[in-house]
Amino acid sequence: MHDALRPELETGLRTLGLDAGLAAPLLAYLALLARWNATYNLTAIRDPQEMLVKHLLDSLAMQPYVEKLSTLADLGTGPGLPGIPLAIATPTLAVTLVESNGKKARFLREAVRQLKLTNVQVAESRIEAFQPGTTFDAITARALATLPLILELGGHLLAPHGRLLAMKGTFPQDEIDALPPIWRVSASYPLHVPGLSAERHLIEIARAAHQA
Repeated sequence: MHDALRPELETGLRTLGLDAGLAAPLLAYLALLARWNATYNLTAIRDPQEMLVKHLLDSLAMQPYVEKLSTLADLGTGPGLPGIPLAIATPTLAVTLVESNGKKARFLREAVRQLKLTNVQVAESRIEAFQPGTTFDAITARALATLPLILELGGHLLAPHGRLLAMKGTFPQDEIDALPPIWRVSASYPLHVPGLSAERHLIEIARAAHQA
């Protein structure tokens, strides 16, 4: 079934400016996710073609904004989104997947093992309790919470010049207006996801003192 998705995935990868050769490991991840999802209900999306667009390509649309980073923490990653697709597409990026749900964390560890993702670590922890002893160039979150809440839970994980790269649908002006004064939007980018007509935005937030 998943081999039938390869042409669409390869076309989507090329549209995003990525190597079509990434299709093989991405499809292996998708197959593993679909298999585990049948038992563990890791994601509400069950149709493989819909998974391809709304999970893989949607996650990879932000790849240009992480490709030059060294470290990224994906908060509340669920089944590894966007962290695992980004790690597959960006082998120089060290990705930490933060997930408190035990069954999802077990899936993440198995995915890292089976896909041989040497640049990925899994942290089974609540975001606010995660104390890794280091900070990250960026944190990201996809469909997790409002911008103020993401920063309340995970802001401590950012390096002084670090950024929150938050994936949102429509432009979240109300959430931006609610940000505490110590945080400022440093950039925002409309994302174009192949095969998806819905709006997508990547909101970049920095500490106000380090906005430049």
